[in-house]
Amino acid sequence: MTIGITGPERKAPRHSALVGSLIAAVFGGICLILLWLTSDFLVDWLWFSAIGYPQVFWTTIGAKAAILLSTWTGTAVVLWLNGWLAVRFARRQPPQSVADFVSNLAGNVPSPDIFAVARDRLRWPRVIAGGAGLLALLVAASEVGNWGIILQFFYHVPYGADDPLFNKDISFYLFVLPAYIIVKNWMLLTLVLSAIFAAAIYWVHGDIEYDIQHRSISPTAIAHGSALLALLFVVKAWSYVLDRFLLLYGDNGVVVGASYTDVNVGLPGLWLMIGLSIIAAFAALANLRVRTYRLPAAAVMLIVIGSFVLSGVAPVLFRQFFVKPSELELEKPYIERNIALTRQAYDLDQIVAKPFAAEQTLTVKTLEANKATIENIRLWDWLPLSDTYAQLQEIRTYYKFHHLDVDRYWLDGSYQSVMISARELRPSLLPPNAQTWVNRHVLFTHGTGAVMSPVTRKTTEGLPFLYLRDIPPVADGGPQIHEPRIYYGEEPDSYVIVKGSTPEFDYPKGKDNVYAAYDGTGGVPIGAMAWRGLFAYYFNDPNLVLSSYITADSRIMIRRNIQQRVRTIAPFLRLDHDPYLVISGGRMFWMQDAYTVSSYFPYAQQAQGLDLNYIRNSVKVIVDAYNGTVDFYLMDTGDPVAATFQRIFPSLFKPFASMPTDLQRHIRYPEDLFLIQARLYQTYHMEAADVFYNREDLWQFPRQPGGGGVATMAPYYIIMRLPGEPQAEFFLMLPMVPSRRDNMIAWLAARCDAPGYGKLIVYEFPKEKLVYGPFQIEARINQTTEISQQITLWNQMGSRVIRGANLLVIPIENSILYVTPLYLRAEHGHLPELKRVIAAYGEHVVMKETLAEALSALFMEPGAAPAASSATTEEKPPTGPAASRAREALDRYNQAVERLKSGDWKGFGTQFDAMRELLEEMNRRSTDH
Repeated sequence: MTIGITGPERKAPRHSALVGSLIAAVFGGICLILLWLTSDFLVDWLWFSAIGYPQVFWTTIGAKAAILLSTWTGTAVVLWLNGWLAVRFARRQPPQSVADFVSNLAGNVPSPDIFAVARDRLRWPRVIAGGAGLLALLVAASEVGNWGIILQFFYHVPYGADDPLFNKDISFYLFVLPAYIIVKNWMLLTLVLSAIFAAAIYWVHGDIEYDIQHRSISPTAIAHGSALLALLFVVKAWSYVLDRFLLLYGDNGVVVGASYTDVNVGLPGLWLMIGLSIIAAFAALANLRVRTYRLPAAAVMLIVIGSFVLSGVAPVLFRQFFVKPSELELEKPYIERNIALTRQAYDLDQIVAKPFAAEQTLTVKTLEANKATIENIRLWDWLPLSDTYAQLQEIRTYYKFHHLDVDRYWLDGSYQSVMISARELRPSLLPPNAQTWVNRHVLFTHGTGAVMSPVTRKTTEGLPFLYLRDIPPVADGGPQIHEPRIYYGEEPDSYVIVKGSTPEFDYPKGKDNVYAAYDGTGGVPIGAMAWRGLFAYYFNDPNLVLSSYITADSRIMIRRNIQQRVRTIAPFLRLDHDPYLVISGGRMFWMQDAYTVSSYFPYAQQAQGLDLNYIRNSVKVIVDAYNGTVDFYLMDTGDPVAATFQRIFPSLFKPFASMPTDLQRHIRYPEDLFLIQARLYQTYHMEAADVFYNREDLWQFPRQPGGGGVATMAPYYIIMRLPGEPQAEFFLMLPMVPSRRDNMIAWLAARCDAPGYGKLIVYEFPKEKLVYGPFQIEARINQTTEISQQITLWNQMGSRVIRGANLLVIPIENSILYVTPLYLRAEHGHLPELKRVIAAYGEHVVMKETLAEALSALFMEPGAAPAASSATTEEKPPTGPAASRAREALDRYNQAVERLKSGDWKGFGTQFDAMRELLEEMNRRSTDH
């Protein structure tokens, strides 16, 4: 008898460790997959929540999810139904055994029937469901980007005016028609995919055979295809219904919108195509019983031939042989519609046209009355000034002035136009050995301060006079900056960590550096290890997990480029190319103009090079340079597109009245919108259809020398007083010249100051009077011997002469003054100096060291004082008072010239008036004798 003692079996430790490792690996893999699927979503959620727009995020996500789900469901159901029907009604072939298949592969028969094995072995319900789901997912993913159009469809507001052809409110075209087109395209795509999906199943089952020896389609496949074709024709009929409205966007070179041919041939042709499509649909349905390929083929040919004849041949022949011989007479009402609705779409109908006499009546007294205009003539162009700023004020190689902007401020009691630029930090400019992760993301986190200079003044060395300069910012006549740090700006985006365990680099001070800690509200909390892991995965940067510089209070700043920031929040807004810096209350802000646009405004001309035919500057965006807060202010409450988005995102927009008062003073008319309107106004200022048709009064932008050739003049901001207005204002303006001519015909201005902000005025010159344009004045400058000789001499002395980018056209009262600066730069240097000012008026062109001297040379009569003295000498009685008056007049003249050189226009006017009184008195006494 054997007694055995047994106990629990001993486990193998290696096996247990292996199981644990596998479980951990599976769990880690699942986590990585989930992170990959949700990382963008989580980062966006955290970011939108941090900047105060969670409602915008959830509305957008909800809309995308609803479109994805509904499109996927609809597409999947249609594809699955067609697949299921194809499997259900396909031929029933005898199954092929596996042994037969292996025998075929072994070469016993010429070719194995792979389709037979697939037909017999595949689990078709799962294949159909999987295939339908996958194709539907691809279709749904392509439709998600249309979420904005779908939301506008559901939340749109009426426009308040009807189109002239179908008498539908224009909101139908702006919001409803684009959604209908999206749905129509989806239906066509789904039907085509369904046909391909079903055909593939029929092919596998042998219902469709296509090879060199044999081609056949089973009656079942024909019936199924006929049903899908009938549905396709129904959708096509609806497509022709929509095409009726798309006639309003045509362009035949004469009329934009529905023309005479479109209305009288194209529109009836589309009604016929609708009828033919319905007939073709019934023919396809009838083929469910006949089940032949001839009837569907005939239906397709009916639509193809009908479309070719009714939409192609007939309109072309009608226009060529009936419309063109009497084109103006027949197209006139349609041209008038095009003019009226294009002017409405771009707000050109709000431009006020006024006459401008273009007189030659400027005097010193007139200049004194327009002192604000004279003192704000911009002599510093952005290109030479940007070089000067870079040389004088970048301080360190890693600072960069990204862009120069023109704005206006009340400084020392006067309204002044200034150039301003933010000093931003670009970590990529650090020395190569300093390009560490800590430097780029933890220490060098922000720029500091700004540089500001008046547009007219210069130092004795020809350099700009700086109102704001240095680090930390020093205000010398400019606004004070109490918070100079710039965390958000125009530089390319890169993330930084603030509130870390070490202070950030603030600015250099001698041989040492000054450090500071961020105490604002910008950024997303990143203290928790989960969030650190999320952002490490998002940026593919493990340092965010490993670094000891990140604490529980740390925040990560992402999307620091202001335009990327605004686009992420409101991708439906189109942004102006030039955000600009504003200093207000000791803080720094970025002001970004945003547009609401559409390409579906009926009868409106498309903007050149842009996919839009309707635009409004309805939104001003303010971005805090320190905290990164973004505020959207609604400017135009009458814009239906902006009103629609306000209904979609009720918490996004704030009323303009809630913008801080000081920031309201710095809004300006945006340059991109002005350029679009000015280009269209070149043609659409002609409101008479016959003049428009003949292009009798076509305008264009002035030419001017530039870049070694000829360039088009760009608009520019200027402070000036309009004729008849009590005070000077900030304007954006641009001269106009006739087509293929260089004389000036008009100038267009947009008001930037309240209460007239946004109003456009065009001042038109008398057509019978010649007014020199910028290109002609440039030619006169080049032909002036004194100027050309001096420029040649400078260029031969190792210097480079730089002309101003724009010859400034300055309207003063009812006259035009031309001013352009001239800069001098060493041949191998990068520090341009403002050396001369060229001014032109009437037939006179002068070049002097300062603007005051140039104006003095233009408007002081050179022989006045000597002539008066000579006359007095010849006619004077032998008494002392006459000689005394002559000396006093000469003294007055000399004092007037000195005050003019110093820029004291008031003192100059006083001395000049006194001199005139003395000369008039002397003239009276001389006449009496």
